[in-house]
Amino acid sequence: MDVNGKIFKKFLERQQMFESHYDAKKQHSKGKLTARERIEILYDEDTFEEIDAFVSSAKSDGEFGRVTAAYGDGVIIGHGQVQGRLVFSYAQDFNVMGGSLGSVHASKIMKIQDMALKMGAPIIGLIDSGGARIQEGVASLAGYAGIFYRNVQASGVIPQISVILGPAAGGAVYSPSITDYVFMTNKTSYMFVTGPNVVKEVLNEEVTFDDLGGAEVHAKKSGVAQMIFEDEENTLLGVRRLISYLPSNNLENSPEIELSGEDETQDVEEKLRDIVPDDPNKPYDVKDVIELLVDKRSFYEISERYAQNLVVGFGRLDGKVIGIVANQPKVLAGTLDIDSSVKGARFVRFCDSFNIPLLTLEDVPGFLPGIDQEHNGIIRHGAKLLYAYADATVPRITVILRKSYGGAYCVMNSKNLGGDFNFAWPTAEIAVMGPEGAVAILYRKELTEAEDPVMLKKQLAVKYRDQIANPYISDEKGFIDEVIDPAITRKKLKSAFLALENKYMTNPSRKHGNIPL
Repeated sequence: MDVNGKIFKKFLERQQMFESHYDAKKQHSKGKLTARERIEILYDEDTFEEIDAFVSSAKSDGEFGRVTAAYGDGVIIGHGQVQGRLVFSYAQDFNVMGGSLGSVHASKIMKIQDMALKMGAPIIGLIDSGGARIQEGVASLAGYAGIFYRNVQASGVIPQISVILGPAAGGAVYSPSITDYVFMTNKTSYMFVTGPNVVKEVLNEEVTFDDLGGAEVHAKKSGVAQMIFEDEENTLLGVRRLISYLPSNNLENSPEIELSGEDETQDVEEKLRDIVPDDPNKPYDVKDVIELLVDKRSFYEISERYAQNLVVGFGRLDGKVIGIVANQPKVLAGTLDIDSSVKGARFVRFCDSFNIPLLTLEDVPGFLPGIDQEHNGIIRHGAKLLYAYADATVPRITVILRKSYGGAYCVMNSKNLGGDFNFAWPTAEIAVMGPEGAVAILYRKELTEAEDPVMLKKQLAVKYRDQIANPYISDEKGFIDEVIDPAITRKKLKSAFLALENKYMTNPSRKHGNIPL
C-alpha cells in the first residue's frame, strides 16, 4: 500500500470511529432527530462544511466520574448555505455525553461564534444539552461565560438564532435569552434555570418539565420563546423562513425578492374601507388589515402566542422586507400592557439594529389600567416601547386606523417621537382620552343634573368625537401628514417607504443610551 493509500485508510478508520458515537434510534424514540439530521434539514442540500470534527474531549478521571476522549466532544460546528446565503451554526449532540458542555465543547462553539462575527453572517445554535459537564468543574462554567460574552459582542451586528431541541437547563439558558430569536419544539424541548428536582427540594412543590419550562410556557407566559412548532422538521423549516427576511449583518439590507404574478397584491383594496366597524367599541382582527397591505403570503408573525394585544412580524412590500407593529383590538381592546410593551420594544430594536423599516398600525385606547399593572411597573415597561421608537433611525411610518388616545398616542411612533410619515384613516380618533371618559370629566355637573344622563352622555360623546377627536384636526395642526382613503393605504405606504429609502440619521454621540430595563 502506497503512502496515499495508508493516509486514506487512516481517514476511513477515523470516520468510522466518529460515526460509531451516533445512535439515531435512541433520539428517534424520544421524538427527536440526531444532530446531523437537523443540520441536513436546516442547510441547503450538500452545502454544510464541518469544522473540527475530530477534536477530542478533555480527559478526566476523578472521584466524581470519568470523561474519556470523544470525537467531536458532543457538538458539531460548521458553515453552509441557508436560502443560498452563508450561515454558521453549532449543533449539540445529545448522543455524546448528553451534549454536555465542557471546555473543548465550549471552545468549539466560541470558535464558530468568532467566525460568524468576522464573516458578518448569521449564527444558529441547535441546542440539545444536559448542561454543564460536572466532571470538568469550573472549566464548564468558564466556557459558558465565554459563549455569553460573544453573544453580547455579536448582538445587533449579526442575527443570532437559538433553536431549543431538547433540554437547556441552568446557566445554559442565558445564551439563548441573549440571542435575537428563540425557537422551541413542543413536548420535546425545555428551558429552565432550576429543574423539577430542585423545585421539589427547595419549595416542596411537584412540577413537571412541561409545567416548569416547556415550549407552551415560554411561548405564552414568559415570552422567552418567539416561535414554537409541533415537530423538529417544521421548527427548522421555520428557522429557514425567518432567515429569508433578515440581512446577514447590520451593514446590509434584507434580501429582496421578485414577485411572480400570483404573489402580486393590489395597490388599491376597497375591502380596507369596511374592516373597521362603525361602532368604535366593536373589535376586529388587525391581521386582516396586515394581510391586505403586504405582499400575499409574506406576513411572518413573531411571538404569536405571547401578549396577543400587540401583533409584530415581518412582511414584504413589493418584495422588500418591513417590520410591522400593530395593536390588536381583538385582545384587551388593543390596550398596551407590560408584556406587549416589552414585546414591541424588543421587536422595534431588532428592526432598527438590522436596517428593517417599520410600519406601525395603530388602534390603541391607552395603557391597560389596574393595580397589578401599576405595581409591576407599567410605567417603566411602557417607557421601553417609547424609548425603542424614539431611538430608532430606520424609516418609520404610522397609520392610525381608529383609536389613538393619551400616552399611548405618543408611544406608538407619533410624529413628535420621530415618526417620518404619519397617516390616519377617516375612522381615526386622536385625543387625550376616549370620548366617554372625557365627557364624564368635562360635563360631570351637567350629567349629574340631567334627567337622562345616559342619553346626554352619548350625545356629548358624539360631539366630542366630531369636534375634538376628529383626525382632520390633527391633520390641520401637522400632527399627522394626511388623512387617507383606507383603500389606497398600500399605495401610500409604497410611496412613503420609497421616499425614505435613502434616509440617513444618527443619534447623538454616546457610548450607549440607558433604556429603562
